[in-house]
Amino acid sequence: MTLRPGSTELTLEPVHCRPELLDACADLINEQWPRSRASRLHSLGQSSDNFPLCLMLLSSNPTPGAAPIVVGHARLSRVLDQPQSLLVETVVVARALRGRGFGRCLMEGLEVFAQARGFRRLHLTTHDQLNFYAHLGYRLGEPVQGLVFTSRRLPTTLLSAFPRAFPPRPPCNVLSPTAQAAPRAPKGPSLPPPPPLPEPLTSSSLLPARPLPQNLLETQYCDLRGCPIFWMEKDI
Repeated sequence: MTLRPGSTELTLEPVHCRPELLDACADLINEQWPRSRASRLHSLGQSSDNFPLCLMLLSSNPTPGAAPIVVGHARLSRVLDQPQSLLVETVVVARALRGRGFGRCLMEGLEVFAQARGFRRLHLTTHDQLNFYAHLGYRLGEPVQGLVFTSRRLPTTLLSAFPRAFPPRPPCNVLSPTAQAAPRAPKGPSLPPPPPLPEPLTSSSLLPARPLPQNLLETQYCDLRGCPIFWMEKDI
């Protein structure tokens, strides 16, 4: 896919179609979110046409014969129970190239890419780029679950981690009523009777639950580190 923001010609290509650019793409992502190189390369290596799919925004290199420059990256995953939706993750543009419209170009390219494959909605999360995504037409939405595996069958390596059958439980030794010892009478003075149980609450006494605030300044959602995140979505 060819894009033209301004005078720069860009292309949007899957990572698995350009394996020679894996290292450059890993460096770009690690510049924003540091992680071990081996782990990052492994994650990028999972990209496929069946999703999850990693896309690179590439710019032609001014040096003749040199590899293109990796300008940006984004990952697309299918969404659980929403066959026409995709989850957008790991959106990043090279720090030295920010502020030149490449982020908008990357997001618009994702929309074209998704539309061409029959998808009609994109979901994403952000910590501090709400205004950027709002200007692109995204609105606040509800959380969704991205799918790591696209096949309806779980991978064999995952299934092999579980036992094929649960071991049989040993029979329980049930004592007959005649074999049970008779209860012993308590020693000392008898205890006072327990206090009466409280009356059950009626529906009228319950306060209605108030929805937590959801706006461009506050959110009820947090990531795994406890940092606030905003869920956003857009129909395409």
